[in-house]
Amino acid sequence: MISVLSRIFSVPELRNKIFFILALLVVFRLAANIPLPGVDVERLRFLFESNQFLGLLNIFSGGGLQNISIVLLGLGPYITSSIIMQLLTMIVPRLEQLYKEEGEAGRQKFTMITRWITVPLAVAQTFSMISLLRSQQVLVGLSTFDTVAIVVTATAGTIFLMWLGELITEKGLGNGVSIMIFAGIVASLPSVTSQFLATFDSTEIFTYLLFFAVALVTLVGIVFVTEGQRIIPISYAKRMRGGVAYGGSMTHLPLRVNQAGVIPIIFAISIILFPGMVAGFLSQVASPSIAGVAEAVNRLFQNQIFYGFLYFFLVVVFTYFYTAVIFDPEKISKNLQKQGGYVPGVRPGRATAEYLQYIVHRITLAGALFLGSVAVLPIVVQGFTGIGAISIGGTSVLIAVSVVIEIVKNVESQLLMRDYDVV
Repeated sequence: MISVLSRIFSVPELRNKIFFILALLVVFRLAANIPLPGVDVERLRFLFESNQFLGLLNIFSGGGLQNISIVLLGLGPYITSSIIMQLLTMIVPRLEQLYKEEGEAGRQKFTMITRWITVPLAVAQTFSMISLLRSQQVLVGLSTFDTVAIVVTATAGTIFLMWLGELITEKGLGNGVSIMIFAGIVASLPSVTSQFLATFDSTEIFTYLLFFAVALVTLVGIVFVTEGQRIIPISYAKRMRGGVAYGGSMTHLPLRVNQAGVIPIIFAISIILFPGMVAGFLSQVASPSIAGVAEAVNRLFQNQIFYGFLYFFLVVVFTYFYTAVIFDPEKISKNLQKQGGYVPGVRPGRATAEYLQYIVHRITLAGALFLGSVAVLPIVVQGFTGIGAISIGGTSVLIAVSVVIEIVKNVESQLLMRDYDVV
């Protein structure tokens, strides 16, 4: 480990990238701890202890919501905007062409549209969150000017974090959004530990041991599935050029069991929290019928069984959806055919694309069911043990492990590229 770290920090370019990302994360954590005025701290703590949705949203925001900070929404609106744009690519042919066929220039235009959609979403979500916190007496004594100032500040905070996330992504060590959420999870560990110690009961030792055993098995399972691959053998036919034979080699195409990574979890959280935020806002309107429907929606989403099934379903659906977005069997088949490659026993062209699609559907099922199970694992564990204080959540562990694995792989690839350059 020490030799690996010394090797990493001996490369000036890689060392500068790591320090740059760490500096941006420090800025992010400072912003997440600058609170908005007029917050009732006791009511806020009680609200987070009694509302699991806000706990999820706090993870989603990178820890900014728990302090009602100037970046209280985190990157939530930006992720929601990304979901909308990804869905529109399947409906609007022009957007699909922009994203998949026009190269880097097309992707830049696609990203710019995503950024513009983020702004109204941030305004709407901030206003809904203010209404929810007002109804719970967390934000008190706000004038109209104060409300407008909070909306503008929180929207600017989201845009600022979006910029930081893109700067982190540009360094090539991982996805900026995932790394910032990971930083929020790590920052929450001291408070989770202190909460566990404060509620520790020596008579529940067996239950605690059972919980930690489940946590360890979950961690091992996350690493196993994240690293799991289906190897597709690829053969290259021999070709004669100028009397010299080329090709004739064997290689393989690795297909990951979980190609979507943690994106389905993040997408599912974004969708599942949206109705609750809207209902919290509408519950304060003057119309009794609308307020009654909003209260019914709030009660429905507080039901752990309904919430668990919906969360599981959304994770599975988004795993398939995002895999379909990032994996194009037609393109892979065409590239293999152009290079003289083929899957043994499968005809090149359309048959190869159908074969790859079949394999991906099968392994994605395993990955999707695993992701869904990890997402609802805290609900199941709390239902059996009754312990909520020590549950940091399968979602948090999955995001943390996946981000660490991605960073390690990117660092290793950059070190390997440097070795080739030296040679």
